[in-house]
Amino acid sequence: MTARPLDQVRSVKVKLGLLVAASVAVASIVGTIGSAGGVPIWLSIPVTIALALAVTQLLAVGMTSPLREMTVAARSMATGDHSVRVAATSRDEVGELARAFNRMAEELAGVDRQRRELVANVSHELRTPLTALCALLENLADGVAEPEPETLRAALDQGERMTTLVTDLLDLSRVDAGKAPLDLQDVDVAPLLEAAVAEQRISGRDVAYAVEVSPPELVVQGDPARLRQLVANLLDNASRHSPPGGTVSVRADAFGDHWHVVVVDQGPGVAPAHRDRAFERFGTLSEVDGGGGTGLGLAIARWVTDLHGGSIGFANPEPGESGARVLADLPLNPTLTRTKESPMAESTLPPAAAPLPPYEPLPSLTDSTFGSFWPDDGVPGNVRVLLGALGVGVLAGAIIPFRDHGLGVLLVLLAAGALLLGTSRNRRDPFTMTCAGLCLLLSIVVVLRDAEWLVALCVLTGAGLCIIGLVRGRNVLSFVLAGIAWPLAGLRGMPWLGRTVRRITGMGGGAALVRTAVLSIVGVTVFALLFASADAVFAEWVGAVVPNVGSADFALRVFVAFFVGGVVLAGAYLGLNPPEVNRAERTPRPVAHRFEWLAPVLVVDAVFAVFLVAQAAVIFGGHDYLRRTTGLTYAEYVHQGFGQLTVATALTLLVVWAASRKAPQATPSDRAWIRGSLGVLCGLTLVVVASALYRMHVYQEAYGFTGLRLLVDVFEGWLGVLVLGTLAGGVALRAVWLPRFALFSGVVLLIGLAAINPDAWIARHNIDRYETSGKIDWTYLRALSDDALPVLSTLPPDLVECAVSLDDRTHDDWLEWNLGRSRARAAIADHAGEWRQDPVCPGQTNN
Repeated sequence: MTARPLDQVRSVKVKLGLLVAASVAVASIVGTIGSAGGVPIWLSIPVTIALALAVTQLLAVGMTSPLREMTVAARSMATGDHSVRVAATSRDEVGELARAFNRMAEELAGVDRQRRELVANVSHELRTPLTALCALLENLADGVAEPEPETLRAALDQGERMTTLVTDLLDLSRVDAGKAPLDLQDVDVAPLLEAAVAEQRISGRDVAYAVEVSPPELVVQGDPARLRQLVANLLDNASRHSPPGGTVSVRADAFGDHWHVVVVDQGPGVAPAHRDRAFERFGTLSEVDGGGGTGLGLAIARWVTDLHGGSIGFANPEPGESGARVLADLPLNPTLTRTKESPMAESTLPPAAAPLPPYEPLPSLTDSTFGSFWPDDGVPGNVRVLLGALGVGVLAGAIIPFRDHGLGVLLVLLAAGALLLGTSRNRRDPFTMTCAGLCLLLSIVVVLRDAEWLVALCVLTGAGLCIIGLVRGRNVLSFVLAGIAWPLAGLRGMPWLGRTVRRITGMGGGAALVRTAVLSIVGVTVFALLFASADAVFAEWVGAVVPNVGSADFALRVFVAFFVGGVVLAGAYLGLNPPEVNRAERTPRPVAHRFEWLAPVLVVDAVFAVFLVAQAAVIFGGHDYLRRTTGLTYAEYVHQGFGQLTVATALTLLVVWAASRKAPQATPSDRAWIRGSLGVLCGLTLVVVASALYRMHVYQEAYGFTGLRLLVDVFEGWLGVLVLGTLAGGVALRAVWLPRFALFSGVVLLIGLAAINPDAWIARHNIDRYETSGKIDWTYLRALSDDALPVLSTLPPDLVECAVSLDDRTHDDWLEWNLGRSRARAAIADHAGEWRQDPVCPGQTNN
């Protein structure tokens, strides 16, 4: 059963207030702990939000689950299952609604039972006379029997028996339709009883009747037809339950402003436990005494007495009586308001039932939010995945804080990657396996390189590639949706997380398991504190085993563990239930005229051509022409535009994509035009890419080499690779492999960048520039990571201290081992004695 911690609160408004207060309190407490522990804000904010949402979910699920249960139960009842009930443990308005719903379900179950009994009883009662009537008619038709008065009388009796049953059913339908007319008149009771007895004598039953009216001239107010119906049904019931040769007594007496009708038979009687059951609709005494009947007679008798403002029931037999004794208590002057018709219905026919809508499961909040983009698919709870994610989080909390990246971080990344790949539905897909392999190569960078910017870039790229592999993205839009889906998995996966937690609690008795865990923790804490305060040795042991939960170190470790565990758990849910990111792309409507797409492309071609002409003028005109025309040096000139050229390259790809979607390609002429115009544009773009790379090279030679400039080079080169891929794909960007090619080529270029050791490459080129120009930015070199130190150690001994900082170099433990730092320490150990401690640093410039 779903936990409902707020069931004892009597108001929904108060529950909502407590929900908000609890969420705010949790967020405040967690935020305060994070701030006091020095947790970075980028780490404390997501952890705080996640915990606040978890508390909200825990408290809100108990508020909404009764409504959801009622909806599911109502749908089951609509299909005929009236045995469903909902948990009505809440004491608020929703709990009252749940209890009313259960009462309604019980009443509907009773009505359904009565309906089934009616069908069974009526079928039985109709089958007997029908069988006899058919037999008689068959004998008459075959000539076996002659149409003698006795035979026809028997057939008529069977028909009248069925007519009586149908009349009872019609009377009951009037009750159900809400029509209750009374035609009040003065009724002479003695003739009323005599006429009813005369009808019973015609039925042919071997029963005698005794009538007594006191006083004999008793006259009452009532509806003659209804009163006759009342007496007839009582006499019929008594006659059927009396033995052959028995006597049925009917007596009417006046008592003050009431009068009684008493009918007594000589049958077996009715036990007190069954007396109320006999007057229910379709209720019979057949299960008690085998008397038969449909059970409609006494129900109609009660209806008549109710119409007259009276009551009816079985009374205890008087001395000398052996059978059942039925007493109807009626007023001498019934209430006139009962003569009015009920406005409930205008017809005795029930209204036609509207067709039931097809059954659809009630969507949860997350189902309604994410819709068909991310269906839940009923993913079963997985305890191992949850425990695995928690294990990765604990491992990260124990290893990552207060250590530089190295072998420990690689272990966390490998554990997380193994869990994500193991839970993925697509783990056997070649694309997913390729992504996993590239992620492994990106992860290895954390133990090979010390440059934090490179490690961070590789880890983030690996995370994005991991998610794309889990969802099997095929195009750029799916890549973007995959990146958005990871943080949203914390919301989408709540139902799955709830199912997983219920599986855990189901293993140990739910609330009992929680209580046991809490009591155990409290017991260990209390006695450990007592013994620690009583014994110094025990206190030392406890201090060595139990972390200081009040320390800032412990707070940071908890935040890291929670953050990493949550991120891994969200990724695992993506693997178990990936969203539908690869929806069919809507086919664009091509434009009607060729010039609508061709003219813009040709204009862009012309602009690119003019730009390249300007580049050629600079190349052939030389520095003098550039200075005379623009007033800029060549270094200033190339610095002015490489960023813009990079943007222009990216926009060119966008132009090719848009034009290829809008251009009709039905005719060979159209295909030739689009390939020609866009092919020219891509060719010119490659020249622009080369120009941008050349500009960056000239700028670096003039002002120095930095990591950012190297990244721009790599990015521009990647755009050039995409342009080549576009040309290979037919200049239309319709090749299905092109988005994944762009993804993999970018990752491979990043891995290649890590392989060349960028900080060492930057250091080498800056040293080479210093040797030729005498200019160098010593401050920037000192800020480089340990990856560059083996290269910087090749400087003359009196200049090494200008480029290398030897401060704060402590020995790493094995979890911090990193190849870049290890090589840096080896270089320092080999040459530290040769380096000048107070160097003079010439040629200082700013990069």
